[in-house]
Amino acid sequence: MSATSQTTSAPGEAQTPGGRAQPLLSVIIPAYNTETYLANALDSVLAGRTINDGIEVVVVDDGSTDGTAALAQRYVEAYPGMIRLVSQPNDGHGGAINTGLGEVTGRYLKILDSDDWFDSSALTTMLATLRRFAERGETVDLVVNNYVYEKKGKRHKTVVRYRHALPRRQIVTWDQTHRFGKKQYMLMHALTYRTDVVRASGLRLPEHTFYVDNLYALIPLHKVQTLYYLDVDLYRYLIGRDGQSVQEDVMLGRIDQQLRVNWMMIEHLSHVSVSEPRLQSYRLHYLQIMCTISSMLLLRSGTPEALQQKRMLWRRMRLLDPELYHDLRWSLLGQACNLPGRSGRYTSVLTYQLAQRFIGFS
Repeated sequence: MSATSQTTSAPGEAQTPGGRAQPLLSVIIPAYNTETYLANALDSVLAGRTINDGIEVVVVDDGSTDGTAALAQRYVEAYPGMIRLVSQPNDGHGGAINTGLGEVTGRYLKILDSDDWFDSSALTTMLATLRRFAERGETVDLVVNNYVYEKKGKRHKTVVRYRHALPRRQIVTWDQTHRFGKKQYMLMHALTYRTDVVRASGLRLPEHTFYVDNLYALIPLHKVQTLYYLDVDLYRYLIGRDGQSVQEDVMLGRIDQQLRVNWMMIEHLSHVSVSEPRLQSYRLHYLQIMCTISSMLLLRSGTPEALQQKRMLWRRMRLLDPELYHDLRWSLLGQACNLPGRSGRYTSVLTYQLAQRFIGFS
């Protein structure tokens, strides 16, 4: 681990136990065999900062067998005190985030997958916003930004924004938010949590499991009291590369992991209650989306085993929490993915394919 330079605290800025100024923002980059992409991710962080930004980057090499760790080490040596490398045996995406969460010291936390990148101008705006919070002594639990689907071969880029659902550039509470549209669900890419909020939520992601970013985007929300929507296109989300976990054929091959995460989300909503009606409304909205994706993937598979798994998902939910089941099953999306008979399944899949094109995520 590299030596760390001494810095002077800015107004409103805390210090780490070692006497250094606490970074405004910690960026965790989980990395597994992404030597081809990692430099772009790191360069995007460097391009968006200034000398006084107070940012730290923790690259977690998750047992890579290519040159990922060596590449990261070159950046550690070039930017001592700012970039750190932690290497571990392969634990999966969730295990790498868990490790990073134990390492970071920043006031705020953002995850950057190693094949994605930040828009440099938007990152500069984000850092200036976080610094303003610190200087004014304002406590903001969650900053929400836009993200862009950077689909290979697609000229038109889909941008997910939260206008109308969230007031812009205001510190608000959940009761000041509005109804989220069907494609307005806050994936990990949209979220910058206050680090203490994530830790207070008790988040621990399952290891060797894909799709755990949905847990990261859901579980800490019950500890979020204040939000701020920064309407900038910060996160660039690469989709369409070969073997990527969100490709439909890959998701079908890993449906057991999708269902595991989906069920953990159901259990969380069943066991962790919230008093804010609009927060609960959003949590239900997000879970509806995930249950729909799981159900439609199983319908797309069409095998007797897959159809039985779909029935069991909804049956288990009804047994665990009848009220939650009722809220989800009789929602518009819940009905759309549970149409009866073969013709109903055909209609459900067709509707899902149209929604994919509208939303633009695959």
